[in-house]
Amino acid sequence: MSSTTTCVLELESQTQPETASAKNQVLTERSLRESDNASACRESQLSTPPGTAVPALERWNYPRSNILRTFATFWSFLIMGANDAASAETHPSSSQTHGLTAALQLEDYYHLSYTVVSLIFLSPLVGYVFAALLNNRIHMTLGQRGVALLGPGCHILAYVVNCVHPPYPVLVVFFIFAGFGNGLEDSAWNAWIGNMANANEVLGLLHGFYGLGAVLSPLVATALITKANVQWYYFYYVMIPCAVIELFFLTIAFWGATGAEFRKSVAHTVDTKKGGIREALFRRPSARVTWLCALFLLGYVGIEVALGGWIVTFMMRVRNGSAFSSGLTETGFWLGITVGRVSLGFVTGRIGERIAIAAYILFAMVFCLILWLVPQFYASAVAVSLQGFFLAPLFPAAVVVTTKLLPRHLHVSSIGFAAAFGGGGAAVLPFVVGAIAEAKGVKVLQPFILGVSGAILFLWLCLPRVSKIRHD
Repeated sequence: MSSTTTCVLELESQTQPETASAKNQVLTERSLRESDNASACRESQLSTPPGTAVPALERWNYPRSNILRTFATFWSFLIMGANDAASAETHPSSSQTHGLTAALQLEDYYHLSYTVVSLIFLSPLVGYVFAALLNNRIHMTLGQRGVALLGPGCHILAYVVNCVHPPYPVLVVFFIFAGFGNGLEDSAWNAWIGNMANANEVLGLLHGFYGLGAVLSPLVATALITKANVQWYYFYYVMIPCAVIELFFLTIAFWGATGAEFRKSVAHTVDTKKGGIREALFRRPSARVTWLCALFLLGYVGIEVALGGWIVTFMMRVRNGSAFSSGLTETGFWLGITVGRVSLGFVTGRIGERIAIAAYILFAMVFCLILWLVPQFYASAVAVSLQGFFLAPLFPAAVVVTTKLLPRHLHVSSIGFAAAFGGGGAAVLPFVVGAIAEAKGVKVLQPFILGVSGAILFLWLCLPRVSKIRHD
């Protein structure tokens, strides 16, 4: 019995080390497999982005192709500003300042009343409306390359027709093409830069070039008409080569930005196929943002154009200034717009668009009160320049907020519609001021501007709060 027990114990003692060794080997193999699986999982996670990933924001200088693209859009906005300011010179207040402006030239050349000549204001607005309806489809099919070709192409077509000074109805029709080109480029380049890092700063520079074009264009046009003693259409001989340069650089810069590339850039957003003007205007919550921004820009652009157009008459009739000095106040206003867009863009992004724009509007209202209530010419001249300075960042900031609140596939449609709506303000509000001024006097300009400023402040505060994470 004892010998049997001894044998069993010996067998158990021999098998125990073997069993322990086998278990250790199994555990080692299992741990190696788990380690390999974990490594493979990590590599898969690194190589395949999650479904909720958001593309990294581009910069004006990254990728490197953006450098040329950014400067090409700057030149494009300079042309747009020159184009709009040349048309704005048909405003009646300008005719009292420069003697021979585009308005008087058109009236004399075509033997028309000012009411008929004023159709020049409305035809670019029609072009903006068509651009708002078509720009999303153009982006989806032709991409930014299509905008780079169509926008300057429309400018060149309109300017060539202006140079041959056709019958007036033809002139009105071809100004629609200029408005269509402006509308396409306005929405496209605003939406593209609005999606960049540091968008407030870059958009400020972009719109600063628009203001620069708006400052230079009337000076060139007035010099040609008054100093060179040439007809109004000679100004467009200057604009044609500028538009050709625009076409050349935009085409080179955006040649690779095809429709396929644009569709790829918005593919991560939901309902891409349903994107467009209908979704932007009639589907919540996008519709709320689009309509609020459109109404905001309607008021803002109306303020800008009404103030810039009627300030000369105000300074001459209410402040008793000379024609030359009163004309300089208009230049000071547009210079304030230009400087404000370039400089305040660097402030807006640091303190937040919501707070910054509310503060800018309040400052503009303070200087509006000074312009209205302080009966002194030089105080009024400084006040209107500072009013322009603080109004300047409103358009770029509205674009940035739109890009943050809406998914990317709606940016072009929403910004295009809001810009067209703003163009309506540029056409309608100055005439409202004119109608009231004819009955009550031009002194009603500042109370009117003050009331519209309060309205756009209210609209701005009605916009949803922007989260720190961009809505892409």
